[in-house]
Formats: sequence, structure tokens, C-alpha cells
Amino acid sequence: MADSRMEDLAESECLKLLNGHHFGRVAFVERAGASPVIMPLNYLMHAETVVCRTDPHSKLGSALRDTPVSFEIDGIDQRQRTGWSVVVSGRAQEIVDPRELEELHQTPLLPWAPGDRSRYVRITPELVTGRRISVADLPSNWWG
Repeated sequence: MADSRMEDLAESECLKLLNGHHFGRVAFVERAGASPVIMPLNYLMHAETVVCRTDPHSKLGSALRDTPVSFEIDGIDQRQRTGWSVVVSGRAQEIVDPRELEELHQTPLLPWAPGDRSRYVRITPELVTGRRISVADLPSNWWG
């Protein structure tokens, strides 16, 4: 059996990881009774919130009504057999304040996906959790 060590990350470490990365996944439910949607996106941290850009007519753009969401980033080191993940649970809201939008226009947050990505979305954290795992004795081909 593999020797696994899992540790919870402090919120400060989670925020450090969030600030040091720029790609994650957002999960939300479009409407009651529907299956959850998970979308990859690039982001930046701004005023301790996760900010991304989306098309006003995209699934995320259409679901913005103070929507509960989860946002996740992760990383692995195959050689060291370690990994980590951070999850931000909170609410997604469109950013409409003209001063904040002007400030965001000056950031390097450029959409990767083609199309109209004019809507800025903020995920305000209600809970930030993370953990790191180390698996010491897996065979060298454990990734398949």
C-alpha cells in the first residue's frame, strides 16, 4: 500500500498559490435540476477575489445572478509524486463598477478563448480550502 501524506493548507498558503497561478476551473449549476457545468478558464486575483472574463452569452455569462460557484486550481509534480489543490467556494457576480472595470482593463487578464469576452466576473470567496498530498512509494509508471 502506498505511503500517503495529506495535509490541509492554511488559507494564506492557498491565497499564495492562487496568486501564483492563472488557470483553473469553475463549477456551477446553470439552473435548478441541471447537471453541474465545469469550465476551464484563465483568471487573476484582484482584491482577494478571483476575476475572469467571459462572453455575455456563454454558460457562465448567462448564469450570473449572484450564482454559487466553486473554483479550483491544482498542480502536480510527477517526479516528486506530490500534488496540491485549492478550492474557492463563493458567489459569482458581474463586475459593473466603472472604476473597477477601468482598473481591470489595465491588468494582464486577456481571454485565451476566442470571441466576445467583455464581461468581467468576480468570484468572492466565502471559503478557501486546500490540501497537499505526497505519495511516497508508488511505482514509477503509476500514471499509466
